[in-house]
Amino acid sequence: MQTVPAERSPRQHWMAVLARADAPTLRAALASAPDLPAYTLLRGPELGLVMTQGRAGGGGGAFNLGEMTVVRCTVRTTDGLMGHATVAGRSTEQAELAAVLDAALQAPERQAALLAAVIAPLADAQAERRKATAERAAATRVQFFTMATMR
Repeated sequence: MQTVPAERSPRQHWMAVLARADAPTLRAALASAPDLPAYTLLRGPELGLVMTQGRAGGGGGAFNLGEMTVVRCTVRTTDGLMGHATVAGRSTEQAELAAVLDAALQAPERQAALLAAVIAPLADAQAERRKATAERAAATRVQFFTMATMR
């Protein structure tokens, strides 16, 4: 089971997990989760563009890299909690599900059950994918050695 990184709040952690999970994965995770509260859409889901930035060498000055498509959504549950989501891509369903889950996870009576049923399994699966990708990349790593003097 994944734990929340020290530099993140619990909400930042669950929003990062939800933003990386696609709509079919979220639907599948919700099948075994407690029912979500009723909600109304306050904004969206609406498609838009954001400017992405890069840094030369990872630490140099920022520069505009290009635009990226995102979907944002804001909902309010019947108990007054607001949920927000902004996800990369064009999936309006993913943004809406993430916003509803964000609102539901803010309710103390629902939080533990949703963290265990939805967020923890998604975070574990995402960590496994990152690990597998890192292992594949490490297998192709080439190390170059230089010789200062050759005599």
